[in-house]
Amino acid sequence: MSDQVSSLEREIEQTRERLAATIDQLLHRASPKTIAQREVASVKGYFVDPAGNPRQDNILKVVGGLAVAVTFFYLVRHVAGD
Repeated sequence: MSDQVSSLEREIEQTRERLAATIDQLLHRASPKTIAQREVASVKGYFVDPAGNPRQDNILKVVGGLAVAVTFFYLVRHVAGD
């Protein structure tokens, strides 16, 4: 009987340790600092390849889109102002 109790106590302790580790992992993944780091890495990955070289195609797409947006808003304000 005492062997069964000892075995159950060991299982309970192991389960507690696994649960504590899982909770720590979840807290780390959900922390604002970790989320911000993940997002920065994601954006950086869009503009820089793993070797550290700029991804010119993606940079040009963003710059082109910004140029189109600025031109559009300029024209809308200019035409609406007349």
